[in-house]
Amino acid sequence: MGRGDLSDAEWERLRPFLPVGNRRCGRWRDHRQVIDGILHRVRTGVQWRDLPERFGPWKTVYERHRLWSADGTWERLLQEVQAAADAAGEIDWDISVDSTVVRAHQHAAGARTSPARPRFKGGRTAGTPGRDAVAEPRRPPGGGGAGGEGLGRSRGGFTSKLHLSADGRCRPLSLIVTPGQRADCTQFKPVLEKIRVPRSGSGRPRKKPDSLAADKAYSNGPCRQYLRRRGIRHAIPEKTDSQAARQRKGSRGGRPPGFDEDRYKKRNTIERAINRLKQHRAVATRYDKRGYVFLGTATAAALVIWLRT
Repeated sequence: MGRGDLSDAEWERLRPFLPVGNRRCGRWRDHRQVIDGILHRVRTGVQWRDLPERFGPWKTVYERHRLWSADGTWERLLQEVQAAADAAGEIDWDISVDSTVVRAHQHAAGARTSPARPRFKGGRTAGTPGRDAVAEPRRPPGGGGAGGEGLGRSRGGFTSKLHLSADGRCRPLSLIVTPGQRADCTQFKPVLEKIRVPRSGSGRPRKKPDSLAADKAYSNGPCRQYLRRRGIRHAIPEKTDSQAARQRKGSRGGRPPGFDEDRYKKRNTIERAINRLKQHRAVATRYDKRGYVFLGTATAAALVIWLRT
């Protein structure tokens, strides 16, 4: 077993939830070998073509990662691991929300903007497909330039932003990728709505945390109203200008929002979760052209964090 590969215990936790068939009347290459290759690339940021030979053909490893990023397999695996942790009472549901900017490598730019023509086995792209032709899996919608792929322009080049929530043990619960200039508060509701931890038995998945902490970027009316509507206790400091505007109105300004300083001290868990994610070089620097593939890369890194914490 190489450095960073799945241990036997980690493999046994994932094996029951992996896809069985590949929808092409064929067999998957050994899942464990391919996953080890994907995790090696996520950890080191190496180019796919430079993967060590012990992981098998590089293209097989890349295509498996691309397919699982497109069909949600990485997210399902993450949810299953989270469900096992929740059943054992190992999730601290005092969560935090934040975002981090990821610098995109120049190779992350240049994704095709027009819809790709169907490509068939054997290199055929047009005309009537042959009897044994197999179409490639369709990628998720959202193409159409850098913005559609989660790339934002800045003075330094392209950037992406990773919005996430994390539990009290510094483990990511949900992840969203947007262009780098996207405001944090616009993704507050989508990040919370994406939390979905299945129950080990019957019952609906758990989506509601016990409490939430966030910084001033989320201190606005819509975010607070959303939390009150869902009955989620929260610790979000009030912005200085909002406080001054409220005080100028006197009694018409209303009462200040409640703020628990002791609860807010636990917000460092989201910063530590971001640091853990960025220990994986393919997350700290984006090399993937497609936004959904980069989200799959970040989800695979989060899966490793859950398996090894």
